[in-house]
Amino acid sequence: MFFYLYQELSSDISVFNLFRYITFRTGAALITSAMVVFLFGPRIIASLRVRQGKGQPIRADGPESHFKKAGTPTMGGLMILCGVLVSSLLWANLSSVYVWVVLMVTIGFGAIGLYDDYLKVTAASHKGFSGKMRLTLEFAIAAVACYAIMANGEGDFASSLTFPFFKDLILNLGWFFIPFGAFVIVAAGNAVNLTDGLDGLAIVPVMIAAASFGMIAYLSGNAIFSDYLQIHFVPGTGEVAVLCGAIIGAGLGFLWFNAPPAAIFMGDTGSLALGGMIGATAVATKHEIVLVIIGGLFVMEALSVIIQVASFKLTGKRVFRMAPIHHHFEKKGWTESQVVIRFWIISVMLALIGLATLKLR
Repeated sequence: MFFYLYQELSSDISVFNLFRYITFRTGAALITSAMVVFLFGPRIIASLRVRQGKGQPIRADGPESHFKKAGTPTMGGLMILCGVLVSSLLWANLSSVYVWVVLMVTIGFGAIGLYDDYLKVTAASHKGFSGKMRLTLEFAIAAVACYAIMANGEGDFASSLTFPFFKDLILNLGWFFIPFGAFVIVAAGNAVNLTDGLDGLAIVPVMIAAASFGMIAYLSGNAIFSDYLQIHFVPGTGEVAVLCGAIIGAGLGFLWFNAPPAAIFMGDTGSLALGGMIGATAVATKHEIVLVIIGGLFVMEALSVIIQVASFKLTGKRVFRMAPIHHHFEKKGWTESQVVIRFWIISVMLALIGLATLKLR
């Protein structure tokens, strides 16, 4: 919205020239989304506490320290989504297809998570609705997003997969790009969802990933910087940096209330939406493989569940004391704060490695 003020008023009032710069609008989006969450967060928490009663159900087989969290409301992702949506609509260039594609995935995945959270709260169970139905809906939304990304791209490159470290290695996937991209988005959403098990554990790595992909989106969408770094130029993706800034701001606001002891949990409403948003950004900027590095913490969490389930079904034995892996370390005696802070450190290191691929070509 404010971007159009630059178009209409910049010739008469020079200060509006600031609104043409993605960097300025990204910073403004960060501040705006944080303020939205700070201002409306307490009201949302109070409303959810009244409506949910017993709050998010606690797993009976989980670490004993979690039982003291009983009664904490969930669906805190609504706070984050409100901040991201308001901020994005105010500061992003709404003529960009990529902005609408990423927002569609975010809202769609958030709606799926919201319904799942609703079922868990009303049934007082940690099980939501059918996993098959949930994945079907996620893949449908992600597939539409990938089709839009491919249709909006240029030639064969629109359906191609790029590789870090190799500036000239490109694999044209053709129509297979849609299921591939959809898998990346769905996997990212569910990996973040699995990570969200401790106070503050998921939101900080999400902000780190958002900051990393905000930089990638800005550089990939800038012809000069992409040429200097020898990364592939993807026109129009720079505007996605504004959305990434909105995630960081909303995440900071949410962390204020989610810091131990948490006043509210993110729930599937937030984790699915944020994971899907990061995944959609990676697909739009042609950095799907780099997502595996930057989001390595989420990959580790998801793999721990896959390994645990596969091992138990095949051998009857568990590899970890409990999955996802953050619970394994809790069972080994790590305190919750130790797990969370150490996982944050891992996330920062992985993000730096992922960003280094932009220069190592």
